[in-house]
Amino acid sequence: MTGTGARTADPERGTLGKAAAENFPVAPFFLPRAWRIDLMAVYGFARLVDDIGDGDLAPGGADARLLGVSPAEADDRLVLLDAFEADLRRVFDGTPRHPLLRRLQPTVRRRSLTPEPFLGLIAANRQDQLVARYETYDDLLAYCELSANPVGRLVLAVTGTATPERIRRSDAVCTALQIVEHLQDVAEDLGRDRIYLPAADMKRFHVQETDLAVKTAGASVRALVAYEAERAQALLNEGTPLVGSVHGRLKLLLAGFVAGGKAAIRAISAAEYDVLPGPPKASRLQLLREVGVTLRGEG
Repeated sequence: MTGTGARTADPERGTLGKAAAENFPVAPFFLPRAWRIDLMAVYGFARLVDDIGDGDLAPGGADARLLGVSPAEADDRLVLLDAFEADLRRVFDGTPRHPLLRRLQPTVRRRSLTPEPFLGLIAANRQDQLVARYETYDDLLAYCELSANPVGRLVLAVTGTATPERIRRSDAVCTALQIVEHLQDVAEDLGRDRIYLPAADMKRFHVQETDLAVKTAGASVRALVAYEAERAQALLNEGTPLVGSVHGRLKLLLAGFVAGGKAAIRAISAAEYDVLPGPPKASRLQLLREVGVTLRGEG
């Protein structure tokens, strides 16, 4: 990950430099160069909007200045998100201010991308400022519709492979990956005063918020995590046929996404569903094995 100094001096490079630390490959080497350029442009947008929503912008206020936000409001995430949305709209009808959005503009034009998936990601981060708990699983799925599913839709759009059926399968995969990430990051999210475990499920498994604030999970928390992991696995299984519906290098990319989710669930299971000490992570070998299984099985 790029250091703070580099991010302060060059917000564009600092944001794009975070790609190497992501759970899943953003624009791997085996893809055609034109795809990699456009996927990195999309990544830059998605990473920056998440950094705004999480309060993870580098000190110094460079991003706020680029978006035209005054120093007095540079720490107000909702103000920054509003300014970012206004700059996004300039991608489609003018000249954006932020260099990451200027980088995105040629991609939008080449691939005939629409504003909707980008606006969904902004809306998800705006929701994070206003909603810190989710009552039901359906409420969480509605959040994932904004926070995760647009990413898969953008990948399909950039690669020119979007169809209604592929979008449906992609949505299942992306929602599953978001749920898995939430399971891995229970402790980190609680530190931000956010809980993505549905309250109704917590009640069903007799889990209190205080049970999530300890160093190791008790039996009730583990049972709850196992239940949510099973749901994520079912969504991944539903989405896996997406891999078999495409060909060539895109097939390998999508297999990597699906396999990454399945390997993460295996890692959570191997940790006996105790996610509180830190995110259980799959090894590279485990990931490669899952890629092989996914490519062979194709759903």
